Amino acid sequence: MTPAARIALMKRFVLLNEPGKATSSLNPSGRPIVRCETPSVTTEMQLGGVELRENLAFMPMELRDATDASGAGTREISMGLVREDGEWKLLSLGVLFLDLPGLESEWDEAEIETTEKAALQAVKEIDSGVESYRKKYGHLPESLANLGQPLHGAPSNEAGGFLDSDLANGIKNGYAFRYVIVGASTLGAPAKFELSATPLRYGRTGRKSFFRDSNGGLHAADRQGAVGSASDPRAE
Repeated sequence: MTPAARIALMKRFVLLNEPGKATSSLNPSGRPIVRCETPSVTTEMQLGGVELRENLAFMPMELRDATDASGAGTREISMGLVREDGEWKLLSLGVLFLDLPGLESEWDEAEIETTEKAALQAVKEIDSGVESYRKKYGHLPESLANLGQPLHGAPSNEAGGFLDSDLANGIKNGYAFRYVIVGASTLGAPAKFELSATPLRYGRTGRKSFFRDSNGGLHAADRQGAVGSASDPRAE
């Protein structure tokens, strides 16, 4: 699980979206209550009695908004733990995993900003690789594969060693990358090229499409998963 996904999971787990002040106390039965107060909401987690089964332990837990006097929004969870090498480790979070589609959506949302930034950076990296190839070999590469790492021996015009294998294959971190030569000027100006980056799964791995026009300008826009163009707003 990625760091962003772990954060999204813990936010769902404690019913909070921002950091808060934690305190603990005991209920009339002597069971622990963990209370977390944030500027917008305060939640309480009440732990129940632990059920032991050899190296497994199951702990019931109730989570609720502290202002919910009726208890209508109380969420009941059974935490599963396993004992390994003398230490207890989290095994499951019971009913939390019944809402996998919702969690998956939150994880995607948490990671979209990261993957979009990485995609824009990758377009810049490819741009640099193409120009380095041109400078070294005197012409543009025929494809991204010509910028990849050589399987054997020293770099050559077949595999210049300017990009990692993922980018050379045109797919990385949830984005697809395309490189197109747009022709040379009849007056002898050097050939130009365009680059594009589009999310492999729109709304899941990213929303923005990125485009490097033939003059080197970078653009970004929500194209609903389609390829961008030079008419899109400039990328920041």
